[in-house]
Amino acid sequence: MPRAELARLLWDQAGEKAARAHVNQALRDVCAAVGPLADELISSGRARIRLNTDACWIDAMALRESSSPDLALLCSGQLLEGLDNVSVSFDGWLARERELFERKTRDLSCPQTARASADENCPVPARREVYPREPPPGRNRLRVAVLPFEASGQGRGTERWEGLAFSLSHDVAAALARFRWFDLVAPISFNSGQPANFAGTDFLHRQDLDYAVDGRIGRHGQSIAIDVRLLDLTRRAQPVWSERFELQTNELHRLNEIVTGRVVGSIDPVILFIEGQPNRREHYGATGLLLMALPLLHSMEQEKLERAGELINQAMVVDPHNAMAWAWAALWHIARIVQGGAHDADASLSVAESLSLQAIEIDPDNAEALGIYAHICAWRRNFDAAAHHFDRSLRLNPNLAFIWALSAATCCYIGEPALALRRLKRSRDLAPLHPYWDFLGGIYVIAYTFRGDYERAVLVGRDMIAGNPHSRLAYRHVIAALGHLRRPDEAKPYIDKVLSAEPHFTVEHFAKTYPIKRPQDRRRYMRGLLLTGVPAR
Repeated sequence: MPRAELARLLWDQAGEKAARAHVNQALRDVCAAVGPLADELISSGRARIRLNTDACWIDAMALRESSSPDLALLCSGQLLEGLDNVSVSFDGWLARERELFERKTRDLSCPQTARASADENCPVPARREVYPREPPPGRNRLRVAVLPFEASGQGRGTERWEGLAFSLSHDVAAALARFRWFDLVAPISFNSGQPANFAGTDFLHRQDLDYAVDGRIGRHGQSIAIDVRLLDLTRRAQPVWSERFELQTNELHRLNEIVTGRVVGSIDPVILFIEGQPNRREHYGATGLLLMALPLLHSMEQEKLERAGELINQAMVVDPHNAMAWAWAALWHIARIVQGGAHDADASLSVAESLSLQAIEIDPDNAEALGIYAHICAWRRNFDAAAHHFDRSLRLNPNLAFIWALSAATCCYIGEPALALRRLKRSRDLAPLHPYWDFLGGIYVIAYTFRGDYERAVLVGRDMIAGNPHSRLAYRHVIAALGHLRRPDEAKPYIDKVLSAEPHFTVEHFAKTYPIKRPQDRRRYMRGLLLTGVPAR
């Protein structure tokens, strides 16, 4: 059966056969016609059949010969998408064909006879908007939706998997709602009579969304496959992250542990990375300024770091009640201390503490603000307060990969490198492809050095420095590790790099400013630095 006819058949049957018995019969007929691709192309609910339009294509020639407005509704994509820039002549031909194809789609969606009449209820549709689109005037926050997840399959137990899909989508939405960068639109906001996934891109854009999370659950024997993806709706619903999870049926009690945490822990940094890209679009409001500042801050390049500070300060002026702006202003001061750019480290720490406390006053349940304040408490050697606020932060949002990594650093400072490595593993499990891992991963070097595993500290440290040579987070620890390995020649380039930015860097200065709780750990660090030739004072 041609795919165009199949699409029409699905549309008619899903719309007309509302009773469950009729839907089951229709589903059997359609699956028989499609053959082995049925599981990929078709999903069914208790009273409907859905076509997964992202997994199929529309026959353009069949559409040209068709008079069905229903078929035109399925055409949310572009003719021969992805074949641009082949050659000048081909691009010219492709542009003309796309124009003809789009005109045909418009004519089907709004018949010419109706347009020719005096009835203005069916105006000529405007050309499709060009992406990336800008946020509507007055909106100053991103909007992320979690769509109702779908359950594929049929027969006995279908209701159970539909219930599982429903529950999982709401768990993901509840976990994402704990992040403060965006507004969350829950699955219940979508009318079950108009399935979001079937309606396609145009339906999602009408909801004024920037990103959408959708998912699908399918059972294969004794295992369950869960596919989840993040769609960038400013790029024609382009998938920007996806992952498949496979569980045994006896592991459903671990669904939140295995799936929900990994999904939301990965989605947050992906959105931050995308929105922080140059020329992404015209950002808006205080949140937009912060999103532009984050990649500059994580680069740790001096010029970019200063620009990040300007953007964060601007965000605080634009919205004095934005707790994230105050929290990240505090972390910016810590970054300057780590980089050696703060002339008075104690004064910078005092400013950072005040800023983070203001963030918590504005939003007492802001998990990131609490985690950043905890990190500052550790730098001020108030380790009990640091542990307390890290605990509060991760209770509020246990899926913050960034805060798990920051808490690992504090574990090192208090002499518990084994606990630090477990927390780093949790951070990595939540967001294995974190875009700023070159920044966060430097904490591994601290943990290995505190543990006395100097060889591994050097190996990991070299990788971190190669990935982000401007960040000096790992330099001092690699130098100390090389000292204990009696390899001062290898340490010299790193020492020169640090001294070029921090002429005042000495062993005495390090011991005075770096937050190490136990005297024996501090003495061991100082000895490692001295063995490489770092000036004593």
